Amino acid sequence: MPLPQLTVYRHGRRHRALITLAGEIDLESAPLVRVALARCLSDGFRAIDVDLTPVTFCDCSGLNAFLHAAQKTTEAGGTLRLHRPPPTLSLILDLTGSGFLLLGVPLGKLTHPLGGVPAPAAQAPPHRHVPTMPVLSGDVR
Repeated sequence: MPLPQLTVYRHGRRHRALITLAGEIDLESAPLVRVALARCLSDGFRAIDVDLTPVTFCDCSGLNAFLHAAQKTTEAGGTLRLHRPPPTLSLILDLTGSGFLLLGVPLGKLTHPLGGVPAPAAQAPPHRHVPTMPVLSGDVR
């Protein structure tokens, strides 16, 4: 049995959740991201912070999962923010102009991820405690 490409950790307090993703987000693992973020909403969380520090790769299917979750969160009266996106996702956000939807920065204010300077929205999420056991991992179908 292969090891999961992506692990999801969740820590919640009142109506705020911190999701930490670790590994790779691609076509195979993006459904896991969708499920994890949808569960936050169904569990009553309305402010969702996603820490991407341990993510080594994220393609456009990951962006699609985040945009879908942001739309659903907004419709529910909440907010979803990404923190510390990996260079691949920063580049996709910059190329598509969608960073303002997920990072909370004005359109056109992202720095080029290959320039070595982190994007200004790369601020620390409000929670630092991450559970030692993953709440979701592996393949979701």
